[in-house]
Amino acid sequence: MIDLYTWTTPNGRKASIMLEECGLPYTVHPVNIGKDEQFAPAFLKISPNNRIPAIVDHDAEDGPLSVFESGAILIYLAEKTGKFLAPKGAQRAKALEWLMWQMGGVGPMLGQLSHFMNAPEKIPYAINRYQNEAARLMGILDKRLGEAAYLGGDYSIADIITYPWIAPAFELIAKAKPDVVGEGANVRRWLKAVGERPAVVRGMAIPKV
Repeated sequence: MIDLYTWTTPNGRKASIMLEECGLPYTVHPVNIGKDEQFAPAFLKISPNNRIPAIVDHDAEDGPLSVFESGAILIYLAEKTGKFLAPKGAQRAKALEWLMWQMGGVGPMLGQLSHFMNAPEKIPYAINRYQNEAARLMGILDKRLGEAAYLGGDYSIADIITYPWIAPAFELIAKAKPDVVGEGANVRRWLKAVGERPAVVRGMAIPKV
């Protein structure tokens, strides 16, 4: 059994989608970050960075194992189950390449954009900076999805980690910066294909609060 510590954010839903896709049994433990529950001492022992998601795998090879950071969780679960990440070669390299692209670019840039868009004090320079960078990343995503059906070639952890961020943000960014994003037909096709997967639908609804 796996314990999932999560909340209703794009990062949190990466892990629930992966668990649903892998068909692993798990128990959900909501961590309400709006109430600072991520700073509880018990959660700190599981996630030293006080961030969701985190998991505890009670069936790990050497006994209960905690894993934090969404990318590490997805890689761990892929290797545990042999699903959504090739064991070697070009397919594995591509999936990991685009997974890192999400972690280093899409997540941080969209996160900063959301922060400044919703801040009590609006700073036009900051909003414009992060809108431009988000739009640039959307353009890169569209180009890649014009080359392959999915980010890693086949459906993989690269798509699972990226989808929860792109799904709510793409149309907003495309409307704000159409000259940078472009037509976006490839992204829309990918969003539909990924979003219709039953495991993705279930994972996006977790946690139920």
